[in-house]
Amino acid sequence: MAAPYEISHDWEEPEELHELLQAIRDQRDNANLRKIRYAYYLAEWAHRGQSRCSGEAFIHHPLAVTRILVDLKMDDDTIAAALLHDVLEDSSEINPERIASEFGEHVLALVEGVTKLKFKPLGDITDRQRAAAETSRAAESLRKMLLAMAQDFRVMVIKLADRLHNMQTLDALPPEKRTRIARETLDIYAPLAARLGIWQLKWQLEDLAFKHLHPAEFQRVSDLVAKSRKQREQELQEAIVTLKQKFEERGLPIIEMSGRPKHLYSIFNKMVTQKLPFDEIYDLLAVRIIVEDIPQCYLALGVVHEMFQPIPALFYDYIAKPKPNGYQSLHTKVMGPNGQPLEVQIRTRAMHQVAEFGVAAHWTYKEGKASLDETKRLKQLREQLFDWSSDSRLSSDFLRSLSTDLFSEQVFVFTPRGDVIDLPKGSTPVDFAFRVHSQIGMTLVNARVNGAHVPLSTRLENGDVVELHTRSNAHPSLDWLQFVQSAHTRAKLRTYFRKQTKGEDAQRGKEILERELRTLRLDPRDYLGEDRMAKLAETMEGCETPTDIYAKLGAGLISAQSVVSKLRGNPRELPSPDRIEVTKTKEGKMTLVTKGVENVLVNRAKCCNPIPGDDVVGYVTRGRGIMIHRKVCPNALHYLASEPDRLIPYDWPKDGQVYSVALKIVSVNRMGLLMDISTIFGESKTDVAAARVRTMQNHTAEIEVTLEVSDTQHLSHVMTKISNFSDVISISRLMGRSSAK
Repeated sequence: MAAPYEISHDWEEPEELHELLQAIRDQRDNANLRKIRYAYYLAEWAHRGQSRCSGEAFIHHPLAVTRILVDLKMDDDTIAAALLHDVLEDSSEINPERIASEFGEHVLALVEGVTKLKFKPLGDITDRQRAAAETSRAAESLRKMLLAMAQDFRVMVIKLADRLHNMQTLDALPPEKRTRIARETLDIYAPLAARLGIWQLKWQLEDLAFKHLHPAEFQRVSDLVAKSRKQREQELQEAIVTLKQKFEERGLPIIEMSGRPKHLYSIFNKMVTQKLPFDEIYDLLAVRIIVEDIPQCYLALGVVHEMFQPIPALFYDYIAKPKPNGYQSLHTKVMGPNGQPLEVQIRTRAMHQVAEFGVAAHWTYKEGKASLDETKRLKQLREQLFDWSSDSRLSSDFLRSLSTDLFSEQVFVFTPRGDVIDLPKGSTPVDFAFRVHSQIGMTLVNARVNGAHVPLSTRLENGDVVELHTRSNAHPSLDWLQFVQSAHTRAKLRTYFRKQTKGEDAQRGKEILERELRTLRLDPRDYLGEDRMAKLAETMEGCETPTDIYAKLGAGLISAQSVVSKLRGNPRELPSPDRIEVTKTKEGKMTLVTKGVENVLVNRAKCCNPIPGDDVVGYVTRGRGIMIHRKVCPNALHYLASEPDRLIPYDWPKDGQVYSVALKIVSVNRMGLLMDISTIFGESKTDVAAARVRTMQNHTAEIEVTLEVSDTQHLSHVMTKISNFSDVISISRLMGRSSAK
């Protein structure tokens, strides 16, 4: 049912809204102005009494964001969502149901897509913990937005417009907040605008971030550009006049020919990356030529090369081979009228629309209907967004993945059918295979590049044609982690190797559980049925299937005793009628108390280093008191078979003591790994007694670390935190120093 869009009869339309509606009316005569007016009315009501840090009424912000989107020629739903984009976050009186009923599900999806996640207050924590928590929250909100963007790219177009207006009004915020937002804009939002091809927003975001992050350099580049502007404009005008005369002589119609400004951040970036002084940046002159159709693009290129000498190796045909975001144009660099390099871009009007507005151009109305089907060309980017959002389990992994795959310099390579694939610079055929399809990557055996067989570690270049060969029984090699470039590929490989390790842990865990049940004279077949174990998995944190339970058992994250207790539905009773309790002497040594026998010396066996919470057994030694072993310890199993009468049950003391336990972590070797793991030790208040790192030839690292923990719950918490790093392939508890039987 259509929304009524009823507005109070005494409400007066403000001048700013009148101007906005007129701009929309000038673009297209079939726009739903009533819907847009009502969206403004509702937003104004929801934000009444709210102000921004600058002191102006809050409604000016959504209105400014909407004006940016009108300039991008966005559709009615996007404009309505822009006006409403903050109401769910900032107003308790507007709920999702009302937006859906009055504006439709599409508008609701757009509004929810740009609405940040809500988190609990951080409370009393250290500055370092607060900074880490804020980074994690920002990453999770970004992850949510990218998932919404994968469903509908208009979500990110709204967010980019929102960020642009926030950057334009950044002066009202405190210095530290300005710096954080400017850095986030330069690192995340400007590259996103570039990947979506919205150059109108990209260069503005970059220049504004540059201004706040490097104010002195910004002013210096601004002054240098202003000083040389007059001369450059004169040279540019001379080139344009010369070209126009030649085009007229050839009878080649030109829709538009104009100078293209070089933006401040791009100039500064070139000065820094290429270590050039301003005087040696010679490509500040640029001309854009817009013609009617593609044949005229190539005719125009011929005229340009006839007039001015082309510079070798600086010609790019993005018409024949478009960029993945749909960008098309001819780029050439020539020696201009006064011997200065001149960049020339040639494109059609339609290409110019996509070049300026990128993905936003796909919602330009054609015959009264938005051409949403055009976004099919961005299928790869949509798939990447889903992968980026699901591959990384931690916020740090997620941001690193974005930095590597989304924001790094790209290479463009081709399938044998001519489909273009964009990859991070330095990518290999393995990266290419996983980008095409994960199963192709998993079964890859060799590759051809430009018709020739090459090693899988070969770095791909722009324009390479890659042909892949697979075999159904093939598997990834751990050595691939040495050379793959894409974070997406690394994540897929790590997941594969983790599953391999999990399978081994699960097999070991099942054997441990079966042995524990037999020790209690219980038949494993009565307790380990698939249905029963599946129900148990539903009640255990971090477990979804019986395999998850077995794997945690095998890795030492949970005890067989606790699993058996849950399977039986009651606390486990020890087979011996004598309950033996461990106490401590005044000197701090452990002793046993049972049936009047006291002060028996008790030691932890160094072969397995048991801790409270482990399934353990006491072995009565000959003259050395009681030695406590984990039940899964090979020595304990040997005693069970050879001297069962010397094994006794007992309880651990609840004294707050800490115990040493050794872990082995196998991980992809990367910079900062040890620091990240050490942070987890600090956050969980776990002391490290010793650590040893060994770098392996297959680009992995083995970290053996001895921790001081209170019990298995403490240990499980630390191990789970570490295993959440996507770089970690496996983590296991070491048995300790072996001893003779």
